[in-house]
Amino acid sequence: MNYTTLLFDIDHTLLDFDATERAALRQLFEEEQLEWTAEREARYRTINRSLWQALERGEVTRQEVITSRFVAFFAEQGRTVDGSRMDTRYRAYLSQGTELIAGAIELLDALKGKYQLYVVTNGVAATQHARLKGSGLAPYFDGIFVSEETGYQKPMPAFFDYVFDRIPDVTRNQTLIIGDSLTADIQGGISAGIATCWFNPGHAAASAELTPTYTIERLDQLVTLLGTKEVDWTTSK
Repeated sequence: MNYTTLLFDIDHTLLDFDATERAALRQLFEEEQLEWTAEREARYRTINRSLWQALERGEVTRQEVITSRFVAFFAEQGRTVDGSRMDTRYRAYLSQGTELIAGAIELLDALKGKYQLYVVTNGVAATQHARLKGSGLAPYFDGIFVSEETGYQKPMPAFFDYVFDRIPDVTRNQTLIIGDSLTADIQGGISAGIATCWFNPGHAAASAELTPTYTIERLDQLVTLLGTKEVDWTTSK
């Protein structure tokens, strides 16, 4: 299939969210005089992930996610916090995170001008726009769709309807979504009737219920998949 439009998730696909999150949590814990440990970081991530997955299923609101995650985490540490204020501080640190997945810039250099490129993300709008700008990724994209601004989130079909209503000269059968999340990106793409590419660098187990059109483990494999002219990846970090 000759694709004309590529939809990119950003966290864990183009931007290294794990590194960004770790740095933000370290800063927050230091301010709260709470020792950072790998176990505490892992526990926060478990709480946070479960809430975002509940949002994807439509069980909670975005506001409930961002105000309750730190309340729940710090309650386990024996502390009572204002979830909204804590989240505001955390997201200020998170906005500074601009570390890239290896090969991200080289990939976009190879694709820019050959495809319509768009961001589709479930992140908080102010945070995601700041990180895209700070990382240098923003200029590569023809548009950025953040769930907070659309009023819908992946994998809701309404999110993709919103996106397609705002992309000129696009057809779904010539669109490919690239992302790391089976439940948000791949499920969303399947529900929207578009091709899907699962970015799976960690060799996670596949789902029996969700079958992506393609699977890649490195970003340079997308260039090969699309048949785009090869570029020099030796500068990737």
